[in-house]
Amino acid sequence: MTGFGRGNIAIDNFSATVEIKTVNNRFLDISLRMPNELQPIEADLKRLITDRLSRGRIEINLSYEQNQEVVFELNRPLISGYISALKEMQKTFGLEGEPDMNYIARLPNAFQTAKADLSEEPTEAIKNAFKLALLELEKMREIEGASLKNELESRLSGIEKFIPVIEAESENILEEYRERLTKKIAEMLGKSDSQIEIDQGRLAQEVAYLATRSDISEEITRLKSHIEQFRTIMEDEKDVGKRLDFLTQELNREANTIASKTQNLIVKESSLTIKAEIEKIREQVQNVE
Repeated sequence: MTGFGRGNIAIDNFSATVEIKTVNNRFLDISLRMPNELQPIEADLKRLITDRLSRGRIEINLSYEQNQEVVFELNRPLISGYISALKEMQKTFGLEGEPDMNYIARLPNAFQTAKADLSEEPTEAIKNAFKLALLELEKMREIEGASLKNELESRLSGIEKFIPVIEAESENILEEYRERLTKKIAEMLGKSDSQIEIDQGRLAQEVAYLATRSDISEEITRLKSHIEQFRTIMEDEKDVGKRLDFLTQELNREANTIASKTQNLIVKESSLTIKAEIEKIREQVQNVE
């Protein structure tokens, strides 16, 4: 689900700000942007995310400030290499003069901020900023989740409206097959001079065989069961998305089977309407945590 959270912590000489943005994704994909000196605690910070989020593209920006004197260090390899190159140039081309200190000082990266170990207090401040951002993010996602739940419930109710229609029509399938088969045989006999009497017993056997192959009672039962399970899972708090994704596939499977088993137009049209609702459910389920 989409959401945004921001956390800020300030202590005596240190402040940290964390911004977390999430967008829909079937899997968990974390992108963490932070200063290089914080790399030692990267694993701990990602663990804070994975403990509370399981799906989505997670984009995190972490920045911090230290309100104390900054100590610089010389980039000795860079400066040494530069001076060596100047001396080599002097020797090769017979040039005179000495290296200009002012020019050397302006070399990119000639000075670097001294690296210091991150103490326990700033580390805890950063983690607390993370937790505040996650809390704000989760509140926003809860609001979206409630709206999404209502949307899914509406789609399930839309499917349920057509199940009684399919059940009622399924009772007529046997007679429809009998009429269709009788008509087809009569048309075939009408095109010939044969005076063959239709064997009603044999006709009944064929109709029963076709009706058995076209029986959709099990599919209807499973469709109802999947809808009930879907509602039960929506009330859970963890690992909901993947289970709903699986159930959506099963709902679609039953709707496809019902549509393929019979030529009844009302059943087919109802199945297609159900499939349209299931497709909308599929799109929304991708957003569920």
